[in-house]
Amino acid sequence: MKRPIKVLAIEDDPNIVELMDLYITKIGFTFISAYDGEEGLNQFYNESPDCIILDIMLPKMNGFEVCKMIRLEDKKIPIIMLTGKGETYDIVKGLDTGADDYIVKPFDPNELIARVKSVLRRTVLSESEDDVLQFSNIVININEYRVIIDGKQVLMAPREMELFYFLAMNPNQVISRQQLLDRIWGYDFEGDPRTIDVHIKSVRDKLTVHNADWSVVTIRGVGYRFEENMHA
Repeated sequence: MKRPIKVLAIEDDPNIVELMDLYITKIGFTFISAYDGEEGLNQFYNESPDCIILDIMLPKMNGFEVCKMIRLEDKKIPIIMLTGKGETYDIVKGLDTGADDYIVKPFDPNELIARVKSVLRRTVLSESEDDVLQFSNIVININEYRVIIDGKQVLMAPREMELFYFLAMNPNQVISRQQLLDRIWGYDFEGDPRTIDVHIKSVRDKLTVHNADWSVVTIRGVGYRFEENMHA
């Protein structure tokens, strides 16, 4: 018999923890909690959760530091960052450290559950026959969740990696925002559709910083296209 899905929440507000516990156990998942960054890491190592809900502002070790430590051990476990600010800087920094998604406090518990289900339902892209794609100076290995540009590894969060891989599977083709949401986030995704814009911007910035020969271009009102740079 398959064990229940474990969700680890690292959050220092006991009221929020109690609320998450109520809703997460209600859908049949096992809920584990930690009230500071160090305890959260210990729970991660000891409990092997399937998903992590991670607050940014934590005692002893903040969420960004915890996320980095987790990603050193596990590249694929879904991580949802909680932020009380909702500022773009915090969101982008969270994604850069390896988070898959984010949610702003105060939040609707039903939205949080939708996000948790969405990241857990992540498409297993590694089963694709074309698990390694190559375009001039870019190598994308979805099986290992690695992007190499000019021989150097570029760090991408799992959701960024999957988004980038899906675009690269269809070079020079326009992929709509809805297609990307359906494929990467799931058909019944109920979160903020703008999350895709944040992920796209992060991927695009990393390609630019590392002088990739290809880029992700926005086609206004339609979607996005992975195409070769004119100067390449």
